[in-house]
Amino acid sequence: MSENKNKALTLEERRVIEIGIRNHSTKADIARTLGKDKSTIGKEIRLHRTLSHKCSLARECAAYKGCCHGRQCTMDCPDFRPFTCSRRDRSPGACNGCSKHSHCRFNKFIYSAVTADKEYRATLVDARAGANLTIPEAKQIAAVVAPLIKQGLSPYQIVTAHPELGICEKTLYNYIERQVFAVAGIHDIDLRRKTSRRLPKKAAKNYKKREDRAFLKGRLYSDFQTYMEENPDARVLEMDTVYNDGSGGPFIQTFKFIGLGLLFAFFHEGKTAQDMVDGLDRLDSLLGHSLFNTYAEVLLTDRGSEFTAADRFEFRGNGTRRTRVFYCDPMQSGQKGSLEVNHELLRYILPKGTDLRGLGLTGQEPLNLALSHINSAPVQSLHGKSPIEYTAFLQPVLWARLEAAGLQDIPKDEIILKPYLLKRYIKH
Repeated sequence: MSENKNKALTLEERRVIEIGIRNHSTKADIARTLGKDKSTIGKEIRLHRTLSHKCSLARECAAYKGCCHGRQCTMDCPDFRPFTCSRRDRSPGACNGCSKHSHCRFNKFIYSAVTADKEYRATLVDARAGANLTIPEAKQIAAVVAPLIKQGLSPYQIVTAHPELGICEKTLYNYIERQVFAVAGIHDIDLRRKTSRRLPKKAAKNYKKREDRAFLKGRLYSDFQTYMEENPDARVLEMDTVYNDGSGGPFIQTFKFIGLGLLFAFFHEGKTAQDMVDGLDRLDSLLGHSLFNTYAEVLLTDRGSEFTAADRFEFRGNGTRRTRVFYCDPMQSGQKGSLEVNHELLRYILPKGTDLRGLGLTGQEPLNLALSHINSAPVQSLHGKSPIEYTAFLQPVLWARLEAAGLQDIPKDEIILKPYLLKRYIKH
């Protein structure tokens, strides 16, 4: 029972709450039925009930029937007597099933299990991904919230009085904590009870719409596994980016021909989705459409923002398909571990934390030199052969295209996997 008390409410448990309210059960009765604390049920109803009818009077006045003001009711009326409803305001806390519901003219609140569950899950997303607001949207909400916060009202009181905001108390707290309304001068210090949770590292994310993840549909790593089970002979090309300075570059778009052990890459000044599409177009042109279709039937990459243009990766400008894109799971670089191993070799020449341009990485030619030395080194999994030797023997046409693009076979005793490799290139 105690274990159940600490678990989040499920949709089915919320359905029990909805039925309980409709059947005139108290919060204590519902809590006993579900094995939860009474406070949990009360908080759930309070957070997720929705305003189904707003009172037409300026204030909820219990004396409206005998009042001479009628619809001319004002906020400063001396005859005002606040309306209270034990069923709505205390227990169970919503108006579902109330016998007076049809003719009650005061604010009416309904608890819906489905709506509550959706709001709860949306709150989880808010907590993990930042506020789903643009700056104009934040300012629009702040225009309502700011004066009320400064008047001493709590977030609960604000969202209750202004259901048109479309947010719950928890979401409003999150927005204030994350400085979403800082543009309007609202900070968590302005709350009656200051919150203590840490802010996210990048406050700018508060004003960024959550990314559209539609490009992942049918392209998850599980989909990749299914495709490979159905097409075991499909050749895979792994793709990623390598860089040290995320703002100034340079950026290296890497490709690993799985099964051949060979690494190829393109030099970029930027790291946008367009840059990555351009890189794949260059590889497509370099190899030729037929050869590209053969060696890149499947393209496996990660979920970086530069790789979101899935359709443009998969199809050429004329509408013909050239590959099928799949994405690794978040934080699972090992799912394209073969490419990550080659990145380690690349880092021998281009160490992290260094000025890559200062080392000599100024364009495609020095990058080709680094790739040539990496691909000329013997690999144990290739039975002591280098990726270049292995590719030249098994796939001579593919190697001929890559050699024409600038790769070269380096004699074993002349291979250099140190940063000074590119400095020697500069001197020459």
